[in-house]
Amino acid sequence: QVQLEESGGGLVQAGGSLRLSCAASGRTFNIYWAMGWFRQAPGKEREFVARISWRGGVTDYADSVRGRFTISRDNAKNTVYLRMNSLKPEDTAVYYCTVGPSIETISSYWGQGTQVTVSS
Repeated sequence: QVQLEESGGGLVQAGGSLRLSCAASGRTFNIYWAMGWFRQAPGKEREFVARISWRGGVTDYADSVRGRFTISRDNAKNTVYLRMNSLKPEDTAVYYCTVGPSIETISSYWGQGTQVTVSS
């Protein structure tokens, strides 16, 4: 089993920044797993945001966030981060942490989500 606990969401003005965190735990999870983030805006389908390999050497971003968001991880803490800069109202969504055995399967397990609201 895998437990994912997200934190760091909130309300921010357009142009501002937030950092999301997600701590993974459970007997199934290990540091060799890839980690990532998805989001779901009101009335829209869930979409990929970013992902990172277990060593952090491979990262991938959605076109809509590339250059503004940075994903990183601390394997000593089993934690993945998402630094979000230059936030836009269209970034408003519930952000979900995900993990999986490889960077191609990061959506194997999901967190409960954390709300990010960007005001104009």
